[in-house]
Amino acid sequence: MSSLPALFGSSIPPSFNLGRSFKQGQQRFALRFDGPIQISEGKSEKKLGLGLGEKSKEVMELEGRVLVPTYARAPVVLERGQGCKLYDINGREYLDMTAGIAVNSLGHGDPDWVKAVVEQARTLTHVSNVYYSIPQVKLGKRLVECSFADRVFFSNSGTEANEAAIKFARKFQKLSRADVKLHATEFIAFSNSFHGRTMGSLALTSKENYRTPFEPVMPGATFIEYGNIEMAKNAIQPGKTAAVFVEPVQGEGGIYSATKEFLQALRSACDDAGALLIFDEVQCGMGRSGYLWAHEAYGVFPDIMTLAKPLAGGLPIGVVLTTERVAAAISSGDHGSTFAGGPLICHAALAVLDKIQKPEFLASVSKKGQYLKELLVQKLGGNSHVKEVRGLGLLIGIELDVSASALVDACRNSGLLILTAGKGNVVRLAPPLVISEQELELAADILSECMPSLDGDTSN
Repeated sequence: MSSLPALFGSSIPPSFNLGRSFKQGQQRFALRFDGPIQISEGKSEKKLGLGLGEKSKEVMELEGRVLVPTYARAPVVLERGQGCKLYDINGREYLDMTAGIAVNSLGHGDPDWVKAVVEQARTLTHVSNVYYSIPQVKLGKRLVECSFADRVFFSNSGTEANEAAIKFARKFQKLSRADVKLHATEFIAFSNSFHGRTMGSLALTSKENYRTPFEPVMPGATFIEYGNIEMAKNAIQPGKTAAVFVEPVQGEGGIYSATKEFLQALRSACDDAGALLIFDEVQCGMGRSGYLWAHEAYGVFPDIMTLAKPLAGGLPIGVVLTTERVAAAISSGDHGSTFAGGPLICHAALAVLDKIQKPEFLASVSKKGQYLKELLVQKLGGNSHVKEVRGLGLLIGIELDVSASALVDACRNSGLLILTAGKGNVVRLAPPLVISEQELELAADILSECMPSLDGDTSN
């Protein structure tokens, strides 16, 4: 592919093959979309070549000029994907152990998902929530049938789902004790937690470097040690604590799994205090744990659960699942969203749920997750930098005693895409749930071969 239209997989009609310009600082750059990208500064024009590496360079340079610099991206321009493989603009193949940060559970280009998207795009894409739409009601019904919940609210992302959960908890507390003037408004969250980047969700995210630049965030959040039962019991107070937010398996925080005793203690303490228990399964839910919902592994059920990443197979969606008791506190106009629960997104999500919900599919995730952990222990366990291999299902963390960044770079150069978590010292593996055992073996082999990079050896 040698042009921007080809890069983005679209056919731009002839009427769009016109020079356009934009201004950055005091310089004006002209972009031509009828062939290789050309960037002109004033009267001297620099034409970027199209050899290996140059195609990536021109996209990266253009990105640096037009996008707000919120991402420290890896130097790869990905162009297409198939199954568990991704291909960059130069045609290089990568084994994807990231799944778009635990999103693409069915991999890339799943034929049933593609069929659902195309089918619905031809029928009805968006109508807003002013009207009823069939896919939204169908998906809501399915989610209720396969979960603890009685009601569903749709949003566009995980952080939006958590924002809605915050509002629902506050409103529930206000109506549940109409006889008192001061209602419970505060929240409990935990060390290593990550609940999102909008102002309410950010207030419940433990890392100070995420919160500090934007303070003051929502007041009333208290962080306690993840897994500490006594601290939790003491912190959850009647008339004060509106809800407790907890991830059954922490993703961004470092792949820490809760214990059954910890979640049971939270359930009991919330019941005693009249607080709500909210499970954030944005990353660990929807089959990734080997269970449809991660909390099923513990036999402890929440009042509210938030879901997002994998549900629509790569399209943006967020969901709040809630009991009837909580939903009864919410009235028309209390919350809403223009795009949420659109026909296209919901029809795609139904196709994803159809596959992941099957018992044999979930059993395969558990089996492959255990196999991957065994491979990693076997191949990496003897390395002095490896402290622990942990996780549930196909959400695996490899904790190191040094930063994982050199290993991430070395693996990428060897054709393997991985993520970090925690304080940057945890390798996070969250592959598509359809990954094969042979691909897991390849991933483990590449990781093993690249481990010398942690000592500064880049020969591999």
